[in-house]
Amino acid sequence: MLAIRKASARIKCQPVSSVTFRACTTKFEPTSSSYIPYGVSGGPTPHISHASRLLKTFSVRTQNFFKGSLSFSSLAGTENIAEKNDVLMDELDTKLASNAELSESELSEFENELGEQAGKNNGEGKRGSLGLFNVIVNSTSTKIEKSLDKWVEDGHDLSRSEISNAIFELRRRKMYGKGLQILKWLESQEKIEFGERDYASRIDFIAKMRGIQKAESYFDLIPKSFRGEFVYGTLLANAVLQANTKKAEQIFNKMKDLKLPVTAFTCNQLLLLYKRTDKRKIADVLLLMRKENLKPSLFTYKLLIEAKGESNDLIGMERVLETMKSEGLEPDLRIQAVLARQYIFGGVMEKAIMVLKEIEGSNLNVNRRAFSSLLSLYALLGSLDDVKRVWGTCEPNPRLKECTTAIEAFGKLKDVDSAEAVFDQMSKKWEKLSAKNYATMLKVYADNKMLDKGKDLVKRMSDSGCRFGPLTWDALVKFYLESGEIEKADSILNNDSQKMNVKPFFVTYMMILDEYAKRGDVDNAEEIFHRMRKDGYTSTYRMYNSLLQAYINAKVPAYGFRDRLKADNVFASKLLVGQLDQVDAFKKTAVSDLLD
Repeated sequence: MLAIRKASARIKCQPVSSVTFRACTTKFEPTSSSYIPYGVSGGPTPHISHASRLLKTFSVRTQNFFKGSLSFSSLAGTENIAEKNDVLMDELDTKLASNAELSESELSEFENELGEQAGKNNGEGKRGSLGLFNVIVNSTSTKIEKSLDKWVEDGHDLSRSEISNAIFELRRRKMYGKGLQILKWLESQEKIEFGERDYASRIDFIAKMRGIQKAESYFDLIPKSFRGEFVYGTLLANAVLQANTKKAEQIFNKMKDLKLPVTAFTCNQLLLLYKRTDKRKIADVLLLMRKENLKPSLFTYKLLIEAKGESNDLIGMERVLETMKSEGLEPDLRIQAVLARQYIFGGVMEKAIMVLKEIEGSNLNVNRRAFSSLLSLYALLGSLDDVKRVWGTCEPNPRLKECTTAIEAFGKLKDVDSAEAVFDQMSKKWEKLSAKNYATMLKVYADNKMLDKGKDLVKRMSDSGCRFGPLTWDALVKFYLESGEIEKADSILNNDSQKMNVKPFFVTYMMILDEYAKRGDVDNAEEIFHRMRKDGYTSTYRMYNSLLQAYINAKVPAYGFRDRLKADNVFASKLLVGQLDQVDAFKKTAVSDLLD
């Protein structure tokens, strides 16, 4: 269970202290925890019922463990509670920093949102065929340009709808490398005039493959006439994806300076960012939506419901759901899955089971799209029988996604035999599995400390010619750390990421940094810290916490850390200050006083 939920278990589902939020503004200040007034109109704010109700939920009933520029009438002058809040804030910082990347399901939703936005800006009334997409997928990375040239020479149509469909499918399948290759090829062709959506897609793929800094470098090469709402929105979305608050706010401010329209997509990105980094700002984004007369979408409500659930405010979560229904919107599968997940985390199993039954419907056999969600949720609930029941329904003719989800579910429930049986079935049905498919099974072996079987699988992966990527590296690093081979884990991550020019996940880096810290290996810990910065990850409380622990365990002094924290705009919380005191080379002790 997450630390923040442990800390707040005693107040679960109970009303919390009221707070006073500052008035909404439309420009973000990266170095502050609140907005700075900018361009606020003196005219009346349009009234929107749904926004007002959401604002009431988020501005009146907020969590009492947040600190900052808010007014806490019930906590004024209460020293003991302030100290407790400081500890809770430390735990919250740790949780937020460790969640610097989206989960697999969140990433899929992010891609859907970005893909839908691309479709809206496409101007095409219908999707193209899969011809171009199939050419790209079936070509090796070294021969993709030749394959595309031949495809055109054979007389195939290189229409806008064909190109858009190929890009959409590549993004949906997270095939960013091939997406970048086709866009490079298209830009070199005289038959196609590059438009804003093409530049935006290339920025998206560069950011995914090489980081936000490289994407910004390419952004500077885009003609100014094509630097519009969609290009900026894509850059913003990728800053949000990396939980880079400072960069996201800079991009948003630039959009405001250029008087680009504030859209529902833009606000959803801000909500996604602050849901993960600073829930205090959610109410401000809702005020901005009301000011811009933007109606919340299903994705908006999904983010708000999730934010309330993650804050352990299940009553608030249900109120957001009621507001959504009152606006004529019914929860889709994604929202139902969020509700079930948050009820499970909150320990309200009866309600979780009720939602799960709603997801199943009256006939599970005809509700195929829910299989993957049900497998994951029943595993989270700890119900092996239900996982087996759902898998039994799709086992006769499973889809690839259902197989990988079933492997994860059985692995989570320690039923390794069933996970292996699914993997074997998957291997027989699909002749060539991707590294991601292997990584799913490898993670099961790592979690269950079955190192010999894991090593056999790694060899099998290598023999199959799989091309490794961030997801595979994450599984390999976890596996080798479990087997005590940190040098091998570090070597694989460093060599492969440099060779492919692709950055690893934040959490993958942190696994290695934490292990070096545990061993008191200061040099290697500093090296990992440096590589994370080089790859575009913003220094966080979590990174400094682990790095300082390396110095503490090595029993060596650390110089200049307060200046480093200040330069990186990292708040030195009470727990972090405690670590700094332990490694302060100039701190006086009783012995040093006697010597003086």
